[in-house]
Amino acid sequence: MLSQKRKTGLLVSGLLLAIVVTLLISLNTGTMTIGPLDVWKTLIGQGSDQNELVLFDFRLTRMVIALLIGAGMAISGAILQGVTHNELADPGILGINSGAGFAVVLFIYLTQGSTTSQVFILPLAALAGAVLAAILIYLISWKNGVSPIRLILVGIGINAAFSALIIVFQLKMDPNNFTQAQIWLSGNIAGTDWTYTFALLPWILILLPVTFYKAGTLDTLHLGDETAQGLGTHVERERLVLLFIAVALAGASVAVGGAIAFLGLVIPHLARKLVGARHKHMLITSALLGALLLLVADTLGRNILAPSEIPVGLIVSLIGGSYFVYLLMKS
Repeated sequence: MLSQKRKTGLLVSGLLLAIVVTLLISLNTGTMTIGPLDVWKTLIGQGSDQNELVLFDFRLTRMVIALLIGAGMAISGAILQGVTHNELADPGILGINSGAGFAVVLFIYLTQGSTTSQVFILPLAALAGAVLAAILIYLISWKNGVSPIRLILVGIGINAAFSALIIVFQLKMDPNNFTQAQIWLSGNIAGTDWTYTFALLPWILILLPVTFYKAGTLDTLHLGDETAQGLGTHVERERLVLLFIAVALAGASVAVGGAIAFLGLVIPHLARKLVGARHKHMLITSALLGALLLLVADTLGRNILAPSEIPVGLIVSLIGGSYFVYLLMKS
């Protein structure tokens, strides 16, 4: 029988290999097919100008963004499920995604697409909406502390309220702005560039290591508030810090890629099945699984109906929703 540490190491190695293979396939495929040798020449600076444009300005940037968003959303979901003691918790169900979506739809409605720098302001609006949703959830949940059950129930209510407001403002939009908002809400990383990548990268590089460091705290909180306090954990402080990390990861990811559903819900489930409930192993597995799933979804979305594209959020919903139904049927 393999030890848990060795089992996790083998799984991580396998996931890293799968990510590299998917990256190579994704670089080769698309509306314009580029052979493996031409891809290699382009990567080392000996390719044609056309191949450099396609690979560096269109394909590679969205692949990196897919990896970052996949890891960020998966870790956000894992944190929320650990803090709330509820395996149905994720940024979408708790209202963080809908808060970000409402802020974006409100901004599009107020500006009517007239702002030339809209592409740079939308991510900021989404992040502000996610933070607003999280603050509302935490304040309304507070009653001599924040209980996990109150947190998720309030989150569901906030999600419903923001979703209703999104529909109200969408109905008031002109057709062009309505389409823009709808595509963003469905989850879409097409049209992103390196600016988005550099905007998202610091959040992932800073918050993911902090989350891995907090793995032991998540394990302790999972034992219940009274037990955690008995072990010397400052429950409310740690819960607040972890919630902030989850919201920041989800908000930054949604700001760039739109409201990608099911990723933060399904990936932690799958990770726990593969490596167990200890967050030391589960978090790294979740990050790699999330990155791989979104990268695969983006590759499929670009190629299934080429030259047309399917928004990556729809592919993830199809895969994640199918897996979630499978989990329900088994349990």
